[in-house]
Amino acid sequence: MVTERGLQVLRAIVQDYVDTHEPVGSKSIVDRHAFGVSAATIRNDMALLEDEELITAPHTSSGRVPTDKGYRVFVDHLAELRPLSSAQRSAISTFLADPADLDDLLARTVRLLTQLTGQVALVQYPSFASANVTHVELVRLDEFRMLVIIVTDTGRVSQRLTATPRGVDEEDVAVLRAQLAALITGRSVRSGSERIEQLRASAPTDRSRLDEALLTISAVVAEELDEFRQDRLVMAGAATLAKREQDFRGSIHPLLEAIEEQVTLLRLMSEMAADEKGLSASIGRENEAFGLAEASIIASDYDAAIGRARVGLMGPTRMDYPSNLAAARAVARYLTRLLDEDEHRR
Repeated sequence: MVTERGLQVLRAIVQDYVDTHEPVGSKSIVDRHAFGVSAATIRNDMALLEDEELITAPHTSSGRVPTDKGYRVFVDHLAELRPLSSAQRSAISTFLADPADLDDLLARTVRLLTQLTGQVALVQYPSFASANVTHVELVRLDEFRMLVIIVTDTGRVSQRLTATPRGVDEEDVAVLRAQLAALITGRSVRSGSERIEQLRASAPTDRSRLDEALLTISAVVAEELDEFRQDRLVMAGAATLAKREQDFRGSIHPLLEAIEEQVTLLRLMSEMAADEKGLSASIGRENEAFGLAEASIIASDYDAAIGRARVGLMGPTRMDYPSNLAAARAVARYLTRLLDEDEHRR
């Protein structure tokens, strides 16, 4: 059974190990922290922490380092989120000000987060399946090329260059535009996809030239709507893993593969349980099922008009959890505010 002082010793070990990168001994705890007890007493507390598998000795006769279980207890019960400095708060508001669109905003967000924390930054796109299509435009560029533009009420814009169906002129484009608008405008992305699917499934075999053109262009529109529905991540800071390679017990290659593939990280971030403040952490071996037992992922929820998504950081288990959680939370709150203001301007 760990005593209250034992938990404070655990806090000291986590903090000192993160700060110094060195295993922590009882003497250094007495020197650095005001416990008011002897090194022998601290050693007894450390022995109890080791019995509970909260700390471990990486080498014989060395100091102690936190285990994944120890980091979990620290994050759940001992970590106190540090307020961001005025310089950090100013950097957030300046760096994220006046984005061109959502893509630009989220790209800026991950660049900012990795600069603030030195970790790999991750931001989920909100799910756009329930967003409504507000406009569809067809622009005939020349005899061979057409631009297909789709706009949703969330500000998401898709622009897709495609081949112009043979024999289609400007008058035909106007007809096709009206047909597509009637099919999907004012409907959700999910509903629009379903209606295009129904159109294609029920198309007669004896089709007119314009029917054929509509089917060709609607296939492109369906692909773009499917893109809207897919979960996506924006990431930055993968190079930081190489700089921190010594902080990982094993290879960083599974982390690099997860960054490249995205699917694993999307699943993990979606399944992480958040506390009442919208903060979540998945530490070390808790990520074993995802092949990421060497890493910790922390995240904070942010709200968009169409749903909730997450801002996160990935790095070694020996990370500064209070500072990283505070940075993710601050950026998530700013994102929520920006998106809310944008929604009210529409």
